[in-house]
Amino acid sequence: MYEYDAALKSILTRRSGSVLTRLTGLEVARWHNSELPEVRSRRADLLGETLAGRLVHVELQSTNDSRMAERMLEYAIAIYRGFGQFPEQLVLYVGSAAVRMEGRVTGPGIDYRCRIVDIRDLDGEPLLESGSLADNIIAVLARFSDQLGAVRRILEKISKEEPASRANALAELMVLAQLRQLSGIIREECDRMPILNDIMDHEVFGPLIRGGRQDGERTVILRQMAERFGTVPPHVRTYVESLDEPELENIAVRLLKAGSLEELVP
Repeated sequence: MYEYDAALKSILTRRSGSVLTRLTGLEVARWHNSELPEVRSRRADLLGETLAGRLVHVELQSTNDSRMAERMLEYAIAIYRGFGQFPEQLVLYVGSAAVRMEGRVTGPGIDYRCRIVDIRDLDGEPLLESGSLADNIIAVLARFSDQLGAVRRILEKISKEEPASRANALAELMVLAQLRQLSGIIREECDRMPILNDIMDHEVFGPLIRGGRQDGERTVILRQMAERFGTVPPHVRTYVESLDEPELENIAVRLLKAGSLEELVP
């Protein structure tokens, strides 16, 4: 799940995106450090705050978890302890299997509910029509009657971006496309588009985009480093590209707390 999780967090937390607003009806003005006290999984996926001060907690799921409602209740209590209020909660399911999770926990004196939303319930058309590239990319996970046509329209949107944005967007799209088994189709469509085919053949971006799971993780980690700390020096890029899967997961967790690149790279 990590590579999907990291890519989704990066996309969903961009100010230009509208997916979470469409799903929750709330617009997040700022994002909090989501480290939580006294909860089994100590970090919530996304914890934001609206201009009115309401907290919004979103968990990203690519698999069915029979204890999802219990987990969300634990998060709700931990967030209350840390922030003094209960959050608006949403489980955003991005997996390929049908949703089989319950969003309710009941017992003596308790009746807790949280929303569980399959992103395929979200109409993909408004996301493709959006002027936000973040919306355009995440649209690959939404509902379409013509999936191939949607892929082509997303690639057309990406092709109009500046070169660096095109490469980053295509790398993120390739990561998310794995959730819909669309990686091969996207590669084929890129081969038909000269402006994107150039990226696929690029000595740096090409192997990352054409590569597998670990290459996707490296691309997302480098993107997050750039967004947090600015330009990523060549020696840091070389270091990240040398890491294996366990090391990538380790640096991804540390990246969430790091105050500088020096804390991450020996």
